[in-house]
Amino acid sequence: MILALALGLAAQDFQSVAALDTVVTQFTGKQVGEQGGAIAPIDRRLKLAACAAPQLDWRSETHDAVVIRCMAPTWKIFVPVAAVPRPKAVPAAPMPANVVVRPAVPVKVEPVIKRGDAVTVEAGSEGFSISRQGIAMNDAPPGGRISVKVDDKQPPIQAIAIEPGRARLPGFAEGS
Repeated sequence: MILALALGLAAQDFQSVAALDTVVTQFTGKQVGEQGGAIAPIDRRLKLAACAAPQLDWRSETHDAVVIRCMAPTWKIFVPVAAVPRPKAVPAAPMPANVVVRPAVPVKVEPVIKRGDAVTVEAGSEGFSISRQGIAMNDAPPGGRISVKVDDKQPPIQAIAIEPGRARLPGFAEGS
């Protein structure tokens, strides 16, 4: 009797993944396995701390995964979704014969980071951040790709130039 009571209390310490599957289905509006729904049920072996109010959001505008967050206790998981194919862009109508189109003149954007500059490379998200010092291997304008040497024994890493002396790893939003 005491063992059954102890097992019942221990089970309440973990979040029900079946309940998470249900809220994902409600969020996407599609059943597990359907186009637009979760690709598969959440792994039943997953042991997450019980969450009174899980929050759901799309990982990106492509709707390829649902992010489930719990603020107290803090945890986050990603549930892959069978993304619905987006319609392709409609080609523009042909230009009338009497319209002259001049090619756009490319605007030269000055680099904010130059080869040899000291660079702080940052990455992070809500709740954590990390940075590493390195040396720029090429010039880069704001938003441009840059190679940064952070370790003599390793190849350079790729980052995105933000401002002089500062870059971030691709996939991490600025200001994290």
